[in-house]
Amino acid sequence: MTVAIPVGQVLKARLATQLIFLVCGLGMSSWAPMVPFAKDRLALNDADLGFLLLMLGGGSMLMMPTSGWLVGRFGSRIVMAGSALVMALALPLLLILSSTAAMATTLFIFGASIGTIDVAMNAHGLQVQNLSERPIMSSLHGLFSVGGLLGSLGLGFLIKLGLNPVYAAVSIASLMILITLTQYQSLFPLKVEQQAVAHFSLTNDKPTPGNQRLSWIDSRVIFLGLMCFAIFLAEGAVLDWSAIFLRDHKGIDAEFAGVGYSAFSIAMAAMRLVGDKLVARLKSKMIVVGGCLLGAVGLGMAVLSPWAVGAVVGFVLLGLGAANIVPVFFSQAGKLPGISPTVSLPAITTMGYTGMLAGPALLGFIAQHFSLGIALGCLAGLLVVVALSYSMKRKAA
Repeated sequence: MTVAIPVGQVLKARLATQLIFLVCGLGMSSWAPMVPFAKDRLALNDADLGFLLLMLGGGSMLMMPTSGWLVGRFGSRIVMAGSALVMALALPLLLILSSTAAMATTLFIFGASIGTIDVAMNAHGLQVQNLSERPIMSSLHGLFSVGGLLGSLGLGFLIKLGLNPVYAAVSIASLMILITLTQYQSLFPLKVEQQAVAHFSLTNDKPTPGNQRLSWIDSRVIFLGLMCFAIFLAEGAVLDWSAIFLRDHKGIDAEFAGVGYSAFSIAMAAMRLVGDKLVARLKSKMIVVGGCLLGAVGLGMAVLSPWAVGAVVGFVLLGLGAANIVPVFFSQAGKLPGISPTVSLPAITTMGYTGMLAGPALLGFIAQHFSLGIALGCLAGLLVVVALSYSMKRKAA
């Protein structure tokens, strides 16, 4: 290692970063089983629910472009800790608010915290990866998926056991706060992050002269951003709509409607935990193209299967296929010649999470005018387009 940072400190930072990814997945996925309760409590139709979900995406999109500046000014660990605490405090409110306006405001704040922590933890993860000098992004995102499993399935399980839903949400929020506070000191402080960035700049092409704030207007950045948009749109559809789909179209009880996202998260977590080895052995084209096609098959199966089990299996296939695509995109974003990772990563992350947090609102309008099945079927077609586009782009390159 060429930077004067002890190996032990890097290993501690890696574990702490994994746990922050876990916290983010835990908080974000806990919203999935809450969606049917919120829809019923506020008496919303699909279009109204889609608009409400748009507020969550709006908060995230507002903060993502700003998060890069916050990370550069205060350091990743302060930004990660602050946004994690906001997310945890907002979570229980999503189960008790009875006003649509109050719910929209809280979802906006909740989304803002998600957008902030996501940029910060991925930026920190790239720095840890650079210092480790081996791929770790898949395992980091794997812990996010583990958090997705614990949040979506755990909340529903606690409610089924008879625990008041608000107390269940408070329990999960308390766990998020505990993890964040205990791991804070192991994350890199700003000074160490600056050392890592300087080391990476010396071993890679330096950014081209000019206004780095505008360097995201590059075809490579935009292409990766659009690809991330499509993949995150599919993930966001499972997060926000799988419970509604399984309850209203497949007849699953509301308490277990989160099983679709849970199955998706289990598959994604398992594949990501071995993803670093896969990425090291396989070409990125195989990871992306093959994953997109498998995900498209999974979505098609979820829509067309007459049985609830078949739909859940379809979500599993989507999780397996999509698992390592985003880590590949994020790693490529951090290695674009001539563009600083502090510029490319927030730009690609912002475009990507537009799909996860704002895209599902579009699905609500499609579902209202056609059906939720057709909306999910459109996503399957979009994944095929991503596979073809990436394949042709890599050939051209």
